[in-house]
Amino acid sequence: MFLVFMMLLVPLTACGSSSKSSGDVKKYTVATDSNFKPFEYLNPITGELEGFDIDIIKEIAKRAEFEVEFETMDFDGLLAGMQSGRYPIGVAGMSITEKRKESIDFSIPYYDSGLILMVPENSNIQSIDDVSRKKIGSRQGSTSQTYLKEFTSAKVEAFPEIVTAYLDVKEGRLDGALYDLPNVKNYIATEGENKLKTVGEVLQGESYGIAFSKGSEIVDDANKALQSMIDDGTYAELFEKYFGEPPADKWLGKEH
Repeated sequence: MFLVFMMLLVPLTACGSSSKSSGDVKKYTVATDSNFKPFEYLNPITGELEGFDIDIIKEIAKRAEFEVEFETMDFDGLLAGMQSGRYPIGVAGMSITEKRKESIDFSIPYYDSGLILMVPENSNIQSIDDVSRKKIGSRQGSTSQTYLKEFTSAKVEAFPEIVTAYLDVKEGRLDGALYDLPNVKNYIATEGENKLKTVGEVLQGESYGIAFSKGSEIVDDANKALQSMIDDGTYAELFEKYFGEPPADKWLGKEH
């Protein structure tokens, strides 16, 4: 009976793992979002997951010799899943913070960002100093939500998807939204031209990093792969593909 029990237990235990072996190559589940353009989003025609982050992690996996499969979810669920160790890798324009580093390991930075306030074109709000008692939208679990709660007296409304906040600003249901600069700029350019604008300075300069479960064995290999992409110009090519301009000099690599 004991032998039979052990034979049954082995496959059940393997099914609970978030990484799988394919021959000698391990496959890791990557937790991501599907609504943070241009970093990760679903192509409306093909239904395929695309974006800067997606291409970055795929190229890292290729160079570090492991495979990836993606699982999409809301950002706050992704963050909780990474902090609990449920997922081995997370990529979703995630800011590296000291608080998050307590439960998550991060790669070297791969993107410099910050927070920016978006308001209707006809708004009299001129900066973050003007949001007292105003209804300001954000994304659940994000650094922008934390910023609003800690440094302003705004009436904060946080959503699982930041696009909901953007739409509410455009339709007049919110006075503004605070979120990551590249995503705000992308939304205004594609959905809010002549209706929305950014105001004030970029707040709380942040760097994005790829998240790994605490104590991950693949962080060093991923960092080497990412640095090699920066050094040989692959990073710059991907950056220009998604942002339409070259990256800052620090990302141009040794061969440029």
